Amino acid sequence: MNATMRRVVIGTAAVSMALSMAACGKAGSDSGDSDNKTIGLLLPENKTTRYETFDRPFMEKKIKSLCKDCDVAYNNANQDTETQKKQFDALITKGVKVIILDAVDATATKSWVDSAAKKGVKVVAYDRLAEGDISAYVSYDNEKIGQLQGEGVLKALGDKAADSRVVMINGSPTDPNAGLFKSGAHKVLDGKVKKVVYEQDIPDWSPDEANKKMAAAITSLGKTGFDAVYSANDGMAGGIITALKSAGVKDVPVGGQDAELAGLQRILSGSQTFTIYKGIKPEAETTAEIAVKLLNGEDIASITKEKVDSKSKQGIPAMLYDAQIVTEENIKDTIIKDQVYTADQICTADFAKACKDAGVQ
Repeated sequence: MNATMRRVVIGTAAVSMALSMAACGKAGSDSGDSDNKTIGLLLPENKTTRYETFDRPFMEKKIKSLCKDCDVAYNNANQDTETQKKQFDALITKGVKVIILDAVDATATKSWVDSAAKKGVKVVAYDRLAEGDISAYVSYDNEKIGQLQGEGVLKALGDKAADSRVVMINGSPTDPNAGLFKSGAHKVLDGKVKKVVYEQDIPDWSPDEANKKMAAAITSLGKTGFDAVYSANDGMAGGIITALKSAGVKDVPVGGQDAELAGLQRILSGSQTFTIYKGIKPEAETTAEIAVKLLNGEDIASITKEKVDSKSKQGIPAMLYDAQIVTEENIKDTIIKDQVYTADQICTADFAKACKDAGVQ
């Protein structure tokens, strides 16, 4: 091969290699890809059964129905803030332009969310109002939910409410919703019951920790030293009821929240008095709709009906839904009617008689 031919071959090879590397680089890095059709979905934990059973599938299905070429990048943080931060950062690195975030610790998110916003990433706070430059927020009026819980306790106590002593087992101190539930419940209970005789916040909404705190309350107050128990959710109510049974405490009303299957079954069997039913499907589907609109650069004003303030930002577009108290009397007209659970799912063999007696099946 002469010198001229050799230079041509080498030059052609160099150009070919350069084009190949450029193509690989474009395919391998989508951090600046404006056509990225992935929506991030970060949920906080799986101790509460609703997230994997309802929230995630509802959102994924709705996103796919609105955007057939969209993908959902899902992760659950298993109640660990640092894990969730890594998941969030990985989505940013991947080039995701919209992230639905249900924060483990809503006060810890400000730096992540602000940094993402500077890169043009839209973050939708789901269920809990995370700190930072949030683009939208979808949840419930959580103080009103706390008020409903308080009303459920008062109704269960009836004419004896004014002379009654209440134990309060509140949710996680890192969840802003827990503080709102507690505040709402106190607004209803304070002055209407004799006294809140024992009160604890439970890290991570742990049923095991709720069980321990209830056992401690029984030890401190005695078996007859309280007349009702407020539980911030159904998972913790399960732990509380186990502690009551272990101590031989009977006929003490216990309320919860989330309308979990086990909670509904306890209501029918008489060990739990009420729960709070929040329509997860509309909350999840509205969030999905907002996420797709943000991804497409569309206005969300037609979806968000109000604005809420966080510590770091005022006037966040929001949609807040209402909730309702569920007891044995209205399980059929709420939970079953809305197809949250079927009668067959609730009325397993252990609860068949209770279901029949309540007219559920």
